[in-house]
Amino acid sequence: MTIGRFVGSIWLLAAIGYGCAFDLADVNYSPTKFQVSDMSEQSFTLTRKVPLKDTPCWYSRELQPLIQWQLVGSVAEGDVFRSKNQTLTLECSNIYEAYLVVREGHLVGFYLPVQKGFVGIAEPVQLPLKQ
Repeated sequence: MTIGRFVGSIWLLAAIGYGCAFDLADVNYSPTKFQVSDMSEQSFTLTRKVPLKDTPCWYSRELQPLIQWQLVGSVAEGDVFRSKNQTLTLECSNIYEAYLVVREGHLVGFYLPVQKGFVGIAEPVQLPLKQ
């Protein structure tokens, strides 16, 4: 291999590496105490799609209509709901399983069951609930 080809290969690898670079971002969550609910029959569905644009790291999500969200517990910030039909994740440099945290019909954030933490959103989202 000639010196020119070697230098060219190094430049090519550097350009590819620079083009594939990404910012390392993590979900900022607050540790919270999760209280299991004994009212598992409490649930809701949404009457229409709900776009979620204000999620950590700005990966948008969409909550689907007619999916049942079951009460599984509560945290200080609100009631925690999980669905067996729609897996919800928050994505940054890692992917986090997330449950909805709802207070007075508004989505106020997400509960991360593995991390045992709460992630708030800047503006609560009114949910079109069908009880």
